[in-house]
Amino acid sequence: MLNNRLVYYNKAGLLYYRQKPVNLLVRRVNTLFVLSCSVCLVLLLFACSSDKQFSTDENIVYCEKQVFKTLASIPLDTPNIPRNIKDDEGNWRYVNYKDWTSGFWPGTLWYLYEATKNDSLKQEAERFTSELYNLSIEPAFDHDLGFQIFNSYGHAYKLTGDEEYKEVVLRTADTLATLYNPKVGTILSWPRSVPNMEWPQHNTIIDNMINLELLFWASKNGGTKNLYDIAVRHAETTMKNHFRNDYTSYHVVVYDKDSGERIKQVTHQGYADETMWARGQSWAIYGYTMVYRETKDQRFLDFAQKVTDVYLEKLPKDLIPYWDFNAPDIPNAPKDASAAGVVASGLLELSTFVKDQNKARHYREVAEKMITSLSSAEYQSRDKNSAFITHVTGHKPNGTEVDTSINYGDYYYIEALVRLKKLQQGIGLGKNL
Repeated sequence: MLNNRLVYYNKAGLLYYRQKPVNLLVRRVNTLFVLSCSVCLVLLLFACSSDKQFSTDENIVYCEKQVFKTLASIPLDTPNIPRNIKDDEGNWRYVNYKDWTSGFWPGTLWYLYEATKNDSLKQEAERFTSELYNLSIEPAFDHDLGFQIFNSYGHAYKLTGDEEYKEVVLRTADTLATLYNPKVGTILSWPRSVPNMEWPQHNTIIDNMINLELLFWASKNGGTKNLYDIAVRHAETTMKNHFRNDYTSYHVVVYDKDSGERIKQVTHQGYADETMWARGQSWAIYGYTMVYRETKDQRFLDFAQKVTDVYLEKLPKDLIPYWDFNAPDIPNAPKDASAAGVVASGLLELSTFVKDQNKARHYREVAEKMITSLSSAEYQSRDKNSAFITHVTGHKPNGTEVDTSINYGDYYYIEALVRLKKLQQGIGLGKNL
Protein backbone atom coordinates (compact mmCIF):
# COMPACT_ATOMS: atom_id res chain seq x y z
CA MET A 1 0.00 0.00 0.00
CA LEU A 2 1.03 3.57 -0.46
CA ASN A 3 1.38 4.13 3.26
CA ASN A 4 4.30 1.70 3.31
CA ARG A 5 6.13 3.48 0.51
CA LEU A 6 8.30 6.55 0.42
CA VAL A 7 5.57 9.17 0.09
CA TYR A 8 6.22 12.83 -0.79
CA TYR A 9 3.91 15.61 0.37
CA ASN A 10 3.97 19.03 -1.22
CA LYS A 11 3.37 21.75 1.36
CA ALA A 12 4.06 25.39 0.63
CA GLY A 13 6.33 24.34 -2.21
CA LEU A 14 8.50 22.11 -0.01
CA LEU A 15 8.92 18.36 0.13
CA TYR A 16 8.39 16.34 3.29
CA TYR A 17 9.41 12.71 3.69
CA ARG A 18 8.41 9.88 5.99
CA GLN A 19 12.09 8.98 6.37
CA LYS A 20 14.64 11.28 7.88
CA PRO A 21 16.57 13.29 5.26
CA VAL A 22 19.79 11.37 5.97
CA ASN A 23 18.01 8.07 5.29
CA LEU A 24 16.59 9.48 2.07
CA LEU A 25 20.08 10.50 0.98
CA VAL A 26 21.41 7.03 1.64
CA ARG A 27 18.53 5.56 -0.29
CA ARG A 28 19.20 7.84 -3.24
CA VAL A 29 22.90 6.98 -3.26
CA ASN A 30 22.13 3.26 -3.16
CA THR A 31 19.52 3.59 -5.90
CA LEU A 32 21.83 5.59 -8.15
CA PHE A 33 24.59 3.02 -7.63
CA VAL A 34 22.25 0.31 -8.91
CA LEU A 35 21.19 2.55 -11.78
CA SER A 36 24.79 3.33 -12.72
CA CYS A 37 25.55 -0.40 -12.94
CA SER A 38 22.51 -0.84 -15.16
CA VAL A 39 23.66 2.02 -17.36
CA CYS A 40 26.90 0.18 -18.13
CA LEU A 41 24.95 -2.85 -19.32
CA VAL A 42 22.53 -0.71 -21.31
CA LEU A 43 25.37 1.16 -23.00
CA LEU A 44 26.91 -2.12 -24.12
CA LEU A 45 23.63 -3.31 -25.55
CA PHE A 46 22.81 -0.06 -27.28
CA ALA A 47 26.26 0.21 -28.82
CA CYS A 48 25.27 -2.65 -31.10
CA SER A 49 22.30 -0.75 -32.58
CA SER A 50 22.30 1.31 -35.76
CA ASP A 51 19.88 3.34 -37.84
CA LYS A 52 20.15 0.77 -40.66
CA GLN A 53 17.90 -1.79 -38.99
CA PHE A 54 15.09 -0.64 -36.68
CA SER A 55 14.67 -2.64 -33.48
CA THR A 56 11.90 -1.94 -30.99
CA ASP A 57 13.83 -3.63 -28.19
CA GLU A 58 17.03 -1.71 -28.85
CA ASN A 59 15.20 1.60 -28.81
CA ILE A 60 13.47 0.75 -25.54
CA VAL A 61 16.92 -0.04 -24.15
CA TYR A 62 18.09 3.34 -25.44
CA CYS A 63 15.24 5.07 -23.58
CA GLU A 64 16.12 3.18 -20.40
CA LYS A 65 19.72 4.38 -20.70
CA GLN A 66 18.59 7.99 -21.15
CA VAL A 67 16.26 7.80 -18.14
CA PHE A 68 19.09 6.57 -15.92
CA LYS A 69 21.16 9.57 -16.99
CA THR A 70 18.32 11.92 -16.12
CA LEU A 71 17.68 10.28 -12.75
CA ALA A 72 21.32 10.72 -11.80
CA SER A 73 21.03 14.49 -12.20
CA ILE A 74 17.60 15.20 -10.65
CA PRO A 75 17.69 17.38 -7.50
CA LEU A 76 16.36 16.02 -4.21
CA ASP A 77 14.08 19.00 -3.57
CA THR A 78 11.28 20.44 -5.70
CA PRO A 79 10.96 21.48 -8.39
CA ASN A 80 12.38 18.17 -9.60
CA ILE A 81 10.14 16.99 -12.46
CA PRO A 82 12.04 17.25 -15.78
CA ARG A 83 10.08 19.32 -18.30
CA ASN A 84 12.41 20.46 -21.09
CA ILE A 85 16.09 20.84 -21.99
CA LYS A 86 16.85 24.46 -21.22
CA ASP A 87 20.37 25.03 -22.59
CA ASP A 88 23.05 23.80 -24.96
CA GLU A 89 24.73 21.89 -22.13
CA GLY A 90 21.76 19.53 -21.98
CA ASN A 91 20.47 20.59 -18.55
CA TRP A 92 16.83 20.00 -17.71
CA ARG A 93 14.42 22.67 -16.55
CA TYR A 94 12.39 21.32 -13.64
CA VAL A 95 8.78 21.99 -12.64
CA ASN A 96 6.53 20.99 -9.74
CA TYR A 97 3.29 19.04 -9.65
CA LYS A 98 1.12 21.98 -10.78
CA ASP A 99 2.74 22.22 -14.20
CA TRP A 100 0.49 20.81 -16.95
CA THR A 101 3.26 18.44 -18.05
CA SER A 102 3.95 16.99 -14.59
CA GLY A 103 2.38 13.60 -15.34
CA PHE A 104 4.49 12.81 -18.39
CA TRP A 105 7.68 12.10 -16.44
CA PRO A 106 6.19 9.52 -14.03
CA GLY A 107 4.18 8.13 -16.96
CA THR A 108 7.41 7.63 -18.90
CA LEU A 109 8.92 5.80 -15.94
CA TRP A 110 5.88 3.53 -15.68
CA TYR A 111 6.04 2.70 -19.40
CA LEU A 112 9.70 1.80 -19.09
CA TYR A 113 9.00 -0.32 -16.02
CA GLU A 114 6.25 -2.10 -17.95
CA ALA A 115 8.66 -2.78 -20.82
CA THR A 116 11.74 -3.74 -18.80
CA LYS A 117 10.44 -4.95 -15.39
CA ASN A 118 13.32 -3.01 -13.82
CA ASP A 119 12.39 -2.56 -10.14
CA SER A 120 14.58 0.53 -9.83
CA LEU A 121 12.37 2.22 -12.41
CA LYS A 122 9.29 1.14 -10.48
CA GLN A 123 10.63 2.78 -7.31
CA GLU A 124 11.30 6.02 -9.15
CA ALA A 125 7.90 5.89 -10.85
CA GLU A 126 6.24 5.53 -7.46
CA ARG A 127 8.28 8.41 -6.09
CA PHE A 128 7.33 10.88 -8.80
CA THR A 129 3.74 9.69 -8.99
CA SER A 130 3.24 10.42 -5.30
CA GLU A 131 4.34 14.02 -5.84
CA LEU A 132 1.16 14.65 -7.85
CA TYR A 133 -1.20 13.56 -5.07
CA ASN A 134 -2.38 17.07 -4.22
CA LEU A 135 -3.97 17.41 -7.65
CA SER A 136 -6.61 14.95 -6.46
CA ILE A 137 -7.62 17.02 -3.43
CA GLU A 138 -7.33 20.57 -4.78
CA PRO A 139 -9.86 22.42 -6.97
CA ALA A 140 -9.23 22.18 -10.72
CA PHE A 141 -7.17 25.05 -12.11
CA ASP A 142 -7.23 23.77 -15.70
CA HIS A 143 -8.27 20.77 -17.80
CA ASP A 144 -4.92 18.98 -17.78
CA LEU A 145 -5.76 16.62 -14.92
CA GLY A 146 -5.93 13.75 -17.37
CA PHE A 147 -2.42 14.39 -18.62
CA GLN A 148 -1.25 14.73 -15.03
CA ILE A 149 -3.09 12.05 -13.07
CA PHE A 150 -4.10 9.44 -15.63
CA ASN A 151 -0.55 9.24 -16.99
CA SER A 152 0.87 8.79 -13.50
CA TYR A 153 -1.63 7.27 -11.06
CA GLY A 154 -3.51 5.56 -13.87
CA HIS A 155 -0.40 3.73 -15.02
CA ALA A 156 0.49 2.96 -11.41
CA TYR A 157 -2.86 1.29 -10.82
CA LYS A 158 -2.65 -0.66 -14.07
CA LEU A 159 0.73 -2.12 -13.20
CA THR A 160 0.34 -2.64 -9.45
CA GLY A 161 -3.38 -3.06 -8.76
CA ASP A 162 -3.00 -0.86 -5.68
CA GLU A 163 -6.49 0.40 -4.76
CA GLU A 164 -5.11 3.66 -3.34
CA TYR A 165 -3.89 4.60 -6.79
CA LYS A 166 -7.36 3.88 -8.14
CA GLU A 167 -9.00 6.11 -5.55
CA VAL A 168 -6.80 9.02 -6.61
CA VAL A 169 -7.81 8.54 -10.25
CA LEU A 170 -11.51 8.38 -9.40
CA ARG A 171 -11.35 11.44 -7.17
CA THR A 172 -9.51 13.42 -9.83
CA ALA A 173 -12.07 12.51 -12.49
CA ASP A 174 -14.73 14.12 -10.31
CA THR A 175 -12.54 17.20 -10.02
CA LEU A 176 -12.14 17.43 -13.79
CA ALA A 177 -15.91 17.15 -14.21
CA THR A 178 -16.39 20.36 -12.21
CA LEU A 179 -15.09 22.26 -15.27
CA TYR A 180 -17.91 20.94 -17.47
CA ASN A 181 -20.47 23.48 -18.67
CA PRO A 182 -23.72 21.71 -19.71
CA LYS A 183 -24.92 24.82 -21.59
CA VAL A 184 -21.89 24.58 -23.86
CA GLY A 185 -21.31 20.85 -23.84
CA THR A 186 -17.57 20.91 -23.20
CA ILE A 187 -15.08 21.06 -20.36
CA LEU A 188 -13.58 24.49 -19.72
CA SER A 189 -9.87 24.38 -20.54
CA TRP A 190 -8.52 27.51 -18.87
CA PRO A 191 -10.66 28.78 -15.95
CA ARG A 192 -8.75 32.06 -15.89
CA SER A 193 -7.89 35.01 -18.10
CA VAL A 194 -5.82 34.02 -21.14
CA PRO A 195 -5.09 36.46 -23.99
CA ASN A 196 -7.75 36.47 -26.74
CA MET A 197 -10.03 34.04 -24.88
CA GLU A 198 -12.77 36.59 -24.02
CA TRP A 199 -12.72 35.67 -20.32
CA PRO A 200 -15.04 34.96 -18.52
CA GLN A 201 -16.52 33.25 -21.58
CA HIS A 202 -15.99 29.51 -22.03
CA ASN A 203 -12.86 28.33 -23.87
CA THR A 204 -12.04 24.80 -25.02
CA ILE A 205 -8.79 23.69 -26.66
CA ILE A 206 -8.32 20.62 -28.83
CA ASP A 207 -5.79 19.26 -26.30
CA ASN A 208 -8.74 18.60 -23.99
CA MET A 209 -9.73 15.57 -26.08
CA ILE A 210 -6.93 13.57 -24.44
CA ASN A 211 -8.21 14.27 -20.94
CA LEU A 212 -11.54 12.62 -21.72
CA GLU A 213 -9.86 9.24 -21.21
CA LEU A 214 -9.75 9.93 -17.47
CA LEU A 215 -13.53 10.40 -17.42
CA PHE A 216 -14.24 7.33 -19.55
CA TRP A 217 -12.07 5.13 -17.39
CA ALA A 218 -13.49 6.43 -14.12
CA SER A 219 -17.08 5.93 -15.31
CA LYS A 220 -16.34 2.23 -15.90
CA ASN A 221 -14.33 1.63 -12.74
CA GLY A 222 -16.44 2.93 -9.89
CA GLY A 223 -17.33 6.44 -10.98
CA THR A 224 -20.75 7.67 -12.09
CA LYS A 225 -22.25 7.32 -15.59
CA ASN A 226 -22.37 11.11 -15.70
CA LEU A 227 -18.61 11.11 -16.29
CA TYR A 228 -19.13 8.98 -19.41
CA ASP A 229 -21.91 11.27 -20.62
CA ILE A 230 -19.73 14.37 -20.15
CA ALA A 231 -16.90 12.81 -22.16
CA VAL A 232 -19.22 11.83 -25.04
CA ARG A 233 -20.91 15.24 -25.12
CA HIS A 234 -17.52 16.98 -25.12
CA ALA A 235 -16.35 14.85 -28.05
CA GLU A 236 -19.58 15.52 -29.98
CA THR A 237 -19.50 19.28 -29.39
CA THR A 238 -15.83 19.46 -30.32
CA MET A 239 -16.46 17.44 -33.50
CA LYS A 240 -19.15 19.97 -34.50
CA ASN A 241 -17.30 23.20 -33.72
CA HIS A 242 -13.55 22.59 -33.72
CA PHE A 243 -12.92 21.57 -37.34
CA ARG A 244 -12.83 23.16 -40.76
CA ASN A 245 -14.52 21.64 -43.81
CA ASP A 246 -11.28 19.79 -44.66
CA TYR A 247 -11.12 18.25 -41.14
CA THR A 248 -8.17 20.29 -39.96
CA SER A 249 -8.48 21.47 -36.38
CA TYR A 250 -8.65 24.87 -34.80
CA HIS A 251 -6.68 25.14 -31.59
CA VAL A 252 -9.30 26.98 -29.52
CA VAL A 253 -13.04 27.56 -29.68
CA VAL A 254 -14.57 30.24 -27.47
CA TYR A 255 -18.23 29.79 -26.52
CA ASP A 256 -20.75 32.01 -24.80
CA LYS A 257 -20.83 30.56 -21.31
CA ASP A 258 -24.55 31.17 -20.88
CA SER A 259 -26.05 30.40 -24.29
CA GLY A 260 -23.48 27.87 -25.50
CA GLU A 261 -23.20 29.64 -28.84
CA ARG A 262 -19.85 29.58 -30.57
CA ILE A 263 -18.17 33.00 -30.46
CA LYS A 264 -14.96 32.38 -32.41
CA GLN A 265 -12.36 29.83 -33.53
CA VAL A 266 -8.76 30.91 -32.94
CA THR A 267 -5.25 29.70 -32.23
CA HIS A 268 -3.04 30.12 -29.20
CA GLN A 269 0.03 28.10 -30.17
CA GLY A 270 -0.35 27.76 -33.94
CA TYR A 271 0.92 30.17 -36.61
CA ALA A 272 -2.49 31.73 -37.35
CA ASP A 273 -6.16 31.08 -36.68
CA GLU A 274 -6.72 29.29 -40.00
CA THR A 275 -3.53 27.19 -40.06
CA MET A 276 -3.07 23.56 -39.03
CA TRP A 277 -1.01 23.49 -35.85
CA ALA A 278 0.70 20.09 -35.91
CA ARG A 279 0.30 19.04 -32.29
CA GLY A 280 -3.31 20.22 -32.27
CA GLN A 281 -4.14 17.88 -35.15
CA SER A 282 -2.27 15.10 -33.38
CA TRP A 283 -4.46 15.53 -30.29
CA ALA A 284 -7.51 15.15 -32.54
CA ILE A 285 -6.16 11.94 -34.15
CA TYR A 286 -5.24 10.36 -30.83
CA GLY A 287 -8.31 11.68 -29.03
CA TYR A 288 -11.00 10.47 -31.42
CA THR A 289 -9.31 7.09 -31.74
CA MET A 290 -9.51 6.80 -27.94
CA VAL A 291 -13.15 7.96 -27.90
CA TYR A 292 -14.06 5.22 -30.38
CA ARG A 293 -12.26 2.66 -28.21
CA GLU A 294 -14.33 3.71 -25.21
CA THR A 295 -17.72 4.11 -26.96
CA LYS A 296 -17.58 1.83 -30.03
CA ASP A 297 -19.61 4.57 -31.74
CA GLN A 298 -18.91 4.38 -35.50
CA ARG A 299 -19.19 8.18 -35.82
CA PHE A 300 -16.00 8.61 -33.85
CA LEU A 301 -14.08 5.97 -35.82
CA ASP A 302 -15.08 7.61 -39.10
CA PHE A 303 -14.06 11.00 -37.78
CA ALA A 304 -10.74 9.71 -36.45
CA GLN A 305 -9.88 8.53 -39.97
CA LYS A 306 -10.85 11.85 -41.53
CA VAL A 307 -8.67 13.92 -39.19
CA THR A 308 -5.88 11.39 -39.68
CA ASP A 309 -5.96 11.32 -43.48
CA VAL A 310 -5.65 15.08 -43.90
CA TYR A 311 -2.65 15.07 -41.56
CA LEU A 312 -0.91 12.22 -43.41
CA GLU A 313 -1.49 13.85 -46.81
CA LYS A 314 0.47 16.94 -45.80
CA LEU A 315 3.51 15.38 -44.08
CA PRO A 316 7.09 15.99 -45.28
CA LYS A 317 9.16 13.07 -46.57
CA ASP A 318 10.55 12.04 -43.17
CA LEU A 319 7.01 11.97 -41.68
CA ILE A 320 7.94 14.40 -38.88
CA PRO A 321 5.77 17.52 -39.21
CA TYR A 322 6.85 21.12 -39.06
CA TRP A 323 5.42 22.76 -35.96
CA ASP A 324 2.63 24.24 -38.10
CA PHE A 325 1.75 22.80 -41.51
CA ASN A 326 1.27 26.32 -42.87
CA ALA A 327 4.31 28.02 -41.34
CA PRO A 328 5.59 30.52 -43.94
CA ASP A 329 9.27 29.60 -43.51
CA ILE A 330 8.95 25.90 -44.42
CA PRO A 331 11.32 24.08 -45.08
CA ASN A 332 13.35 26.12 -42.59
CA ALA A 333 10.66 26.08 -39.91
CA PRO A 334 11.31 24.02 -36.75
CA LYS A 335 9.81 20.54 -36.56
CA ASP A 336 7.62 19.15 -33.77
CA ALA A 337 8.69 15.58 -33.12
CA SER A 338 6.21 15.35 -30.24
CA ALA A 339 3.31 15.54 -32.70
CA ALA A 340 4.88 12.65 -34.61
CA GLY A 341 5.04 10.59 -31.42
CA VAL A 342 1.40 11.29 -30.58
CA VAL A 343 0.25 10.39 -34.09
CA ALA A 344 2.42 7.27 -34.34
CA SER A 345 0.99 5.96 -31.09
CA GLY A 346 -2.55 6.86 -32.10
CA LEU A 347 -2.15 5.29 -35.54
CA LEU A 348 -1.05 1.99 -34.07
CA GLU A 349 -4.28 1.83 -32.10
CA LEU A 350 -6.39 3.13 -34.99
CA SER A 351 -5.00 0.39 -37.23
CA THR A 352 -6.53 -2.21 -34.92
CA PHE A 353 -10.03 -0.72 -35.25
CA VAL A 354 -10.32 -0.01 -38.98
CA LYS A 355 -12.23 -2.76 -40.79
CA ASP A 356 -10.77 -2.03 -44.24
CA GLN A 357 -7.67 -4.22 -44.11
CA ASN A 358 -5.78 -2.21 -46.73
CA LYS A 359 -6.33 1.01 -44.79
CA ALA A 360 -5.53 -0.67 -41.48
CA ARG A 361 -2.28 -1.98 -42.95
CA HIS A 362 -1.47 1.49 -44.30
CA TYR A 363 -1.95 3.10 -40.88
CA ARG A 364 0.24 0.46 -39.23
CA GLU A 365 3.00 0.83 -41.83
CA VAL A 366 3.01 4.63 -41.63
CA ALA A 367 3.13 4.48 -37.83
CA GLU A 368 6.15 2.17 -37.97
CA LYS A 369 7.89 4.48 -40.42
CA MET A 370 7.23 7.43 -38.10
CA ILE A 371 8.71 5.55 -35.14
CA THR A 372 11.71 4.55 -37.26
CA SER A 373 12.26 8.18 -38.23
CA LEU A 374 12.00 9.31 -34.61
CA SER A 375 14.53 6.61 -33.72
CA SER A 376 17.13 7.90 -36.18
CA ALA A 377 20.20 9.96 -35.38
CA GLU A 378 18.33 13.00 -36.68
CA TYR A 379 15.66 12.89 -33.98
CA GLN A 380 17.00 10.91 -31.03
CA SER A 381 18.82 13.07 -28.48
CA ARG A 382 21.55 10.48 -27.83
CA ASP A 383 24.66 12.31 -26.58
CA LYS A 384 23.14 15.79 -26.94
CA ASN A 385 21.20 15.42 -23.68
CA SER A 386 19.45 12.76 -21.60
CA ALA A 387 16.00 13.10 -23.19
CA PHE A 388 14.78 10.53 -25.72
CA ILE A 389 14.07 12.75 -28.72
CA THR A 390 14.78 16.30 -29.80
CA HIS A 391 13.38 18.77 -32.37
CA VAL A 392 10.22 19.25 -30.31
CA THR A 393 8.50 22.64 -30.43
CA GLY A 394 6.26 23.74 -27.57
CA HIS A 395 5.00 27.32 -28.05
CA LYS A 396 6.53 28.89 -31.14
CA PRO A 397 4.46 32.13 -31.13
CA ASN A 398 5.57 32.73 -27.55
CA GLY A 399 9.19 31.89 -28.39
CA THR A 400 9.38 29.19 -25.71
CA GLU A 401 10.58 25.59 -25.95
CA VAL A 402 11.39 25.85 -29.66
CA ASP A 403 13.34 22.99 -31.30
CA THR A 404 14.34 21.28 -28.06
CA SER A 405 13.47 18.21 -25.98
CA ILE A 406 10.24 18.21 -23.91
CA ASN A 407 8.89 15.53 -21.58
CA TYR A 408 5.67 14.89 -23.53
CA GLY A 409 7.70 14.20 -26.67
CA ASP A 410 9.51 11.47 -24.76
CA TYR A 411 6.28 10.13 -23.25
CA TYR A 412 4.52 9.55 -26.55
CA TYR A 413 7.67 8.16 -28.13
CA ILE A 414 8.04 5.47 -25.45
CA GLU A 415 4.28 4.82 -25.55
CA ALA A 416 4.54 4.24 -29.31
CA LEU A 417 7.48 1.87 -28.81
CA VAL A 418 5.64 -0.11 -26.11
CA ARG A 419 2.49 -0.32 -28.24
CA LEU A 420 4.47 -1.41 -31.28
CA LYS A 421 6.24 -4.12 -29.30
CA LYS A 422 2.88 -5.48 -28.12
CA LEU A 423 1.57 -5.60 -31.68
CA GLN A 424 4.74 -7.27 -32.88
CA GLN A 425 4.29 -9.92 -30.20
CA GLY A 426 0.68 -10.43 -31.22
CA ILE A 427 -0.55 -9.38 -27.79
CA GLY A 428 -2.91 -6.65 -28.98
CA LEU A 429 -3.29 -3.29 -27.32
CA GLY A 430 -6.63 -3.65 -25.57
CA LYS A 431 -7.42 -0.82 -23.22
CA ASN A 432 -4.64 1.33 -21.90
CA LEU A 433 -5.76 0.48 -18.38
